[in-house]
Formats: sequence, structure tokens, C-alpha cells
Amino acid sequence: MKIKQILTALALTLCILSAAVVFTLNFRPLYYMDIQHFSLPENTGYSEEEIRKNYDALIDYNSAFYRGELEFPTLAMSEEGRIHFVEVKRIFVFIQAVLLPLSFIGSILGIISLKKQKPAYLKLTSVLTLALPAVLGILIALNWDRFFVLFHKLFFNNDYWIFDAETDPVILILPDGFFMHCALMILALVVISSAVCLIIHHRLNRRSPSDVH
Repeated sequence: MKIKQILTALALTLCILSAAVVFTLNFRPLYYMDIQHFSLPENTGYSEEEIRKNYDALIDYNSAFYRGELEFPTLAMSEEGRIHFVEVKRIFVFIQAVLLPLSFIGSILGIISLKKQKPAYLKLTSVLTLALPAVLGILIALNWDRFFVLFHKLFFNNDYWIFDAETDPVILILPDGFFMHCALMILALVVISSAVCLIIHHRLNRRSPSDVH
């Protein structure tokens, strides 16, 4: 496989991973469904409307296009909590900033390869995008709580992510189970994307077997 095919596969793989994270972050219906699934109004004492408004404020804040500080409509926030959310935003903004150029590069390289009837990068992309879900899926299945803690220790150099509900009541409306659902959705999107790449590769391979490697 030529170096251009490998670079195309890497660009497309990173694009798929980034897109899955960004899509899940902005897919608010997942959280809205979990409001009822985890009985948040009953368990927190906040109305569903109030919970939605505060969650929406957090998601809006994490957008790369949002300017300003995080302000919850009705919930208090400690300075440690504010710092943590600033760190979280940096991660999401980085992912969003990486997604666009990778999509552009991957698209250009992919179009060039397809025009030359050499879509081998699609098969490599499928393999690469399955590697991460396989590893993360095993870790999540073995022990979600431990995976959740290790994830935060890996990406944050402080313990500000350990919220006190008295000073940061937002933690009451963000149960661990919701984050597990987010992780599973990301993995599902990546697996689906991997399957699509493999299907396209096989179809092109049947059309022009002599040119595909």
C-alpha cells in the first residue's frame, strides 16, 4: 500500500473519531431521554425544564463558536467547577478544530484515490477505526466505573472533576450512566462508519478487482 493510501486512511480515521465525538456531544436527544431514564426530576428535585435549560447552557458553552464564560441559568458553580469546565471545553474545541481540516484533507485524498480506482485506504480505515472501539469496548464492559476514573486521570491533572453536589449541583443532573451512554454512542458510530468503509471497499473491489489492493 502506497504512503498516500496510508495517509488518507489515517486522516479519514481521525475524522471519523472526531466526528463521532462531536456528533454525540451535540446530540441532545440522548440526554433528554436519559432525564426520564434516570428519573432526574424525582432524584434531584429540579423540573425537567430546568434540567434541560442548564444542560443546554453547558452544551452551548462547549461549542467552538461560543464566546464568554459558562453561566448556568439556575445552578450555582464553584471556582473549581468553573476551571474543570474550561478544561473540558479546551478538549472539545480541539476536537472540533481538528475535525474540519481532517475532513477536508481526507476528502481530497480520498477523491484522488477513488478517481484512480485505488480505494485500498477504505479497508485500512475500517481496520483502524475498529481498533479503538475494540479496546474501549472491552474496558467499558469489564468495569465502567474504573474506566470513567482512569479517563479523567488521563485527561486532567487535578481532581476538580470530583464535584461536591453542595457547591456544584450540576453533578446531580449528570449521572455516570449518561456518560456511559455517550461512550457507547461514540463506539456505535465508529463501528457503523467502519462497516460503511468496508462495504464501499468491497463494492468497488467487485467492480475493479485488478486495481484494488
